[in-house]
Parts: sequence; structure tokens; C-alpha cells
Amino acid sequence: MQHRIVVLGAGYTGAVAAGRLAKRLRREDVAITLVNAEPDFVERVRMHQLAVGQELRPRSLHEMFADTGVEVRLAKVTGVDVDRGTVAVTDPDHPGEERELEYDTLVYALGSAWNHQGVPGTVEHAHEIAGRPGALRLRERLAGLDAGASVVVVGGGLTGLEAATEIAESRPDLEVSLAARGALGDWLSPKGRRHLRKVFGTLGITAYENAEVAEVAADHVATADGATIPAAVTLWTAGFAVHPIARATTLNVTDTGQIVVDGTMRSVSHPDVYAIGDAAMAAGPGGKPLRMSCASGTPTAWQAADSIAARLTGGKLPNAPLRYFNQCISLGRREGLIQYVTADDRAVGAALTGRFAAVYKELVCKAAAWGVANPTLGVPARRRAVTRAEVRPAAV
Repeated sequence: MQHRIVVLGAGYTGAVAAGRLAKRLRREDVAITLVNAEPDFVERVRMHQLAVGQELRPRSLHEMFADTGVEVRLAKVTGVDVDRGTVAVTDPDHPGEERELEYDTLVYALGSAWNHQGVPGTVEHAHEIAGRPGALRLRERLAGLDAGASVVVVGGGLTGLEAATEIAESRPDLEVSLAARGALGDWLSPKGRRHLRKVFGTLGITAYENAEVAEVAADHVATADGATIPAAVTLWTAGFAVHPIARATTLNVTDTGQIVVDGTMRSVSHPDVYAIGDAAMAAGPGGKPLRMSCASGTPTAWQAADSIAARLTGGKLPNAPLRYFNQCISLGRREGLIQYVTADDRAVGAALTGRFAAVYKELVCKAAAWGVANPTLGVPARRRAVTRAEVRPAAV
């Protein structure tokens, strides 16, 4: 009987994990199912580009995984029973009918969505670009704005910086501003901060620093100190929240709902469950939690897939370090910032800026998408026989 591996989510991490497992294990020994609600792979790191009207090349999951041994199942995950080893899903053709998938090994890669943080008015009035639907809604709204309209981006992290600069560059007729809880780019090196301020000045972006947004209204945002910032459109980028399904299970999760894993991305409470990407609470250098990002997610997918394959085939467990090298920030299509960092993600003095940095970031984005279709990074497949698989009894 084949060992059943179910991967939930076909973002960067889930797609890489499924493809890598197919390269590591013999097809006759395993049945790999990749479950995703959308038919295409979405380049999440480009959602700010989609929001301003740029067209992204569609990447069909069925075409991407054709002849790989991975079965793509288009369905929405509605629940997971880790004690019975089942996943509840609804198919697009039968939205009111819930069905079950049984697994022997589960890879949980459902990722994250925007985090409105309970700020009043955010759900009703703010836009988000954590996924394709939100980016398309913002795209339609921006296209309908008249010249001189105000757009406020809330959040001074990587997503906020990329969104604000992309909007300002593509729509110089709009009044674009960014509200950051701290100083603009306060985690960057001095060189990085100087370049960021230079780009903001060139693009005419107003930075509201040390401005914690306390309320979002239809035509403005209000800060905790009582200030009001006009906003025909508010884009909320202040953090991400993980998918809520894991919290509803008996898995060991954190207060934020992330699944607690060991160094092989295996759940510390359920050994047949692995969590990767934003869904996992994984430790990097010095025990510091990895941040939610593509830079964290892809290495955790490699780690999980190789660990699963090693345990099933009797091979050696991987011991690759999970670390950072740089933070790549696009500042529109013509400017960029590559901030080099320590292994635990602290900025060092070195940084690349300008057009070369923009090209560098574009290559990183293309490489990330290429890596999904080439999960072993071009190394030929070495499929091994499963020798230690344990198949669950049928769920009751």
C-alpha cells in the first residue's frame, strides 16, 4: 500500500515541498496530493505589482506538476483532524459538500493572510494585498481614483515599503503616504535608511513616522496621538496572521496559531504532521523565531521534504542551517534596496541600492518562482524506495 502524503497549500512552501518529495521518493511507494483552493501558483511577492495594474504570467498548478507524480487537488481546506489523520475539504464543483482526505503524513503549508489586528474600521474600510483576491480589489479601486486622491499605506515593513513605492511610481498623480509605527526603515543600516528616504523624496511619498494607526475610516485614518491622515484608499500591511485551522486542532500551537516544530519541521506533538513557512514556529540561529517571509519559507520546505524522505527511506536526516543573508526590497520598478543581514536577520553596514538592486530583486523573484518548478534546484531526481512507511488504519 502506498504511503499517503497530503500537502495543504500550494504557495512557495507547499509547492516546493510537494515537488521535492516527488523527486526524493519512488512513485510506486507514495501517493502525494497537493491541495490548493486556486488553480494557479500565485507569486505572492509580486502582489503589489498586480495591485497597480501590472500583468503577471499565469502559472497553472496542473501544468507545473504534470508528469511529476504529484496529484493537484483543487479544494478549500475546511478542517484537519490530526488524531484521525484526515483533512476536510470542499471542491469548487460541490461547495456545500464536505469531503475527507486521509493521510499518513501531512505537510501543513496553509500560510497566512493579512492581520487587521482588531483595529476599528480596518475590516470595513482597508484594503490588503496578502493574496491575489485582495490585490485585484485594490487594483480596481486604484484605477477608479481621480488625480490628487490620497492613498495611505499602513505598515512600515517590507510589504508596506514595496506597496507605497510601487503605487507612487505607477500613479504619480496620487498623493501617497505611509504610516509607520516606528521610524522609517528603522531596522535598516544607515546606508539603507538614507537610500529609502531618498527614494521616498523622489517619488513624493510622505512618511508619517512613529504613527500608530488607531482607527480606519472611509476617508481617513486616525493615529493614536489624535492626528488625522486623509485617505481615499487605505492599504493595510501591518503584519500577517496565520490560517486559523491549526488552532482548532489538538496540535501544539503558539498564541499566534503557528504550529510548534522541531529542527526538521516536524510537529512536536504529532510526529506525522510537518509545518512549513508562515504556518510554522521554527527557530533560526540563536533560537530566534524565523520571520514570516519567502526567505524563511522555502528553506523550511526543503528541510521538511528531505526529513520526510529520510525517515521513510532510512536515510540521514538533513542538518542544513536555517539562516538569512539579505533582505531584498523593490522600491518601484527602477529602484531597489538589498540590505545584507546577519544569520539571525540583523542589518549590517553593507547594502546595495539603486538600479542594480532593483535588477537583483527581480532576479530573486524569478528565482523563487523557478525554484517552485525546480524544487531540487536543477539536481537530478534521486528517488529512493520507501522502507519505513507506516500506513494509518482507515479513519472512523
